[in-house]
Amino acid sequence: MCQIAIDIPNEVLYDTKMSQEEANRFARCAVALGYYTQSGVSIGYCAQIAGMTEEEFIKYLGRNQVSIFHFDDREEFLEEVNHA
Repeated sequence: MCQIAIDIPNEVLYDTKMSQEEANRFARCAVALGYYTQSGVSIGYCAQIAGMTEEEFIKYLGRNQVSIFHFDDREEFLEEVNHA
């Protein structure tokens, strides 16, 4: 597994009132969200990056207005709704 380190100025932690642990968790979640929305990485891998279960990550996506449902067109969406 790859590890990536970033430097966050102490002033940012002070301004946001985050501990190092909270900043680390925030960064992990932000990276996972970016991988999911911009690169199409799976929910499972993104949940691992964020340090969450898949269910927790799906809820995190919802809190950030990101849908797990992707449809190419309106007909595909309506077909899915009709079969639900």
